[in-house]
Amino acid sequence: MQGKSAARQVALYGILIALAMVMSFVESLIPLPIPVPGVKAGLANLVTITGLYLVGIPGTICVTLLRVVLVGFTFGNPYSMIYGLSGSFLSLLVMAAAKRYRLFSQVGSSILGGVFHNIGQITFAAVIVKTPELYYYLPALLLAGCAAGALIGILGGILTERLGKLLFTDVL
Repeated sequence: MQGKSAARQVALYGILIALAMVMSFVESLIPLPIPVPGVKAGLANLVTITGLYLVGIPGTICVTLLRVVLVGFTFGNPYSMIYGLSGSFLSLLVMAAAKRYRLFSQVGSSILGGVFHNIGQITFAAVIVKTPELYYYLPALLLAGCAAGALIGILGGILTERLGKLLFTDVL
């Protein structure tokens, strides 16, 4: 967003943070009838993939950190923040590398993000509770991460395009 006013950047970051919080809340209301713990739709990751393509890596790191902390204080607890950070930042790192080196499309990057989010969280959980048997859930989590990542990537592409048009016109 080089050359754009500071007001536009502040507005965009505010939109992304608010959208992430709303998506996290909506996700907490949707019960998934899946017997594997930790499977989620990943709606808040919609903001992460969109942010990568609109504000870049440093801005998305800030938005992700604020999202996890604010959602943790609002809807969760310190443990949910730590688990959220472990998955979110591994996911963000992998998606940022995929975007930077143009390895995948936005959908492909999102699928990687879904997969690595689950890897990060299951690894963190296995280390914290000292139970490597948690990795038995990994195949189901990887499948869920692929499915959620694909859906979020498609929606992220639409959101990126629409927000990009709005932000790069003289509407604001």
